[in-house]
Amino acid sequence: MEALSTQAIEQRIEELEAIIAPYGSALVAFSGGVDSSLALAIAARALPKEKVLAVTSNNETYLPSELDLAKNFAESLGVEHLIINTRELDNPDYARNPSNRCYFCKSTLYSDLEKLAGERDYGCIVDGANVDDEGDYRPGRQAAKELGVVSPLSQAGVSKEEVRRIANHLGLPMWDKPALACLSSRFPYGQEITPEKLRQVARAEEFLRSRGFRQVRVRHHGEIARLEVGQEEMERAFGMREDISAELRDAGFLYVTLDLSGYKSGSLNAALGKPGKKNLPVIS
Repeated sequence: MEALSTQAIEQRIEELEAIIAPYGSALVAFSGGVDSSLALAIAARALPKEKVLAVTSNNETYLPSELDLAKNFAESLGVEHLIINTRELDNPDYARNPSNRCYFCKSTLYSDLEKLAGERDYGCIVDGANVDDEGDYRPGRQAAKELGVVSPLSQAGVSKEEVRRIANHLGLPMWDKPALACLSSRFPYGQEITPEKLRQVARAEEFLRSRGFRQVRVRHHGEIARLEVGQEEMERAFGMREDISAELRDAGFLYVTLDLSGYKSGSLNAALGKPGKKNLPVIS
């Protein structure tokens, strides 16, 4: 994609503001990633800051280190930041980890946000979905649409690459932050998700990030931890294999592997298209 000119970026910003402004106030589902951060920043530009509420769901599927980053960013914008616990694991349909697990997660989250928005009289609920999300397998998008969530980035046709360029133009500190899906995405569909398993993954990934790895996933395959890192970090990961193996074994894994294909977003979705995998659990 050709680089966007400053004029084109400014026009994009105006388009995004024009989507949010008519609502008069907004509650933003704010995870702290670059997409929801941009959505929050746009809301804070389009509306009076006292009319914007950032809400972060802090639960077992959320890396602890991300919470402070989210708090600091919301504070830098001058908007109110509320932390809630949506307790997705209390829903057995979610914990069983069907292939449409994300639907139950987002349905729970947006239902809670809808109630909160009603209590506080916010004009809309905003999320950070971009247009690229519409082409991927993301059951959570269905929940957002069912509950009338406003997705300004998607509505304006803003891609992930454009999100980063606009965020950089606005001086947002996380403009180049690696993608970070919720920790439940580390489990193959059909493998039950438990708080203990999530703690294993969180500990492993926090360790790797503390050692300077940027793009990292620890996929949980029962006794096996399958480590995905960016291609440029593969050699360093192999060089640190003894330290990494010791830490992940201490976290509860029996075997530790390094995926030679490297990091791939949504890599566990590959099973959905394999022969013999068409009957992966789906709950309706």
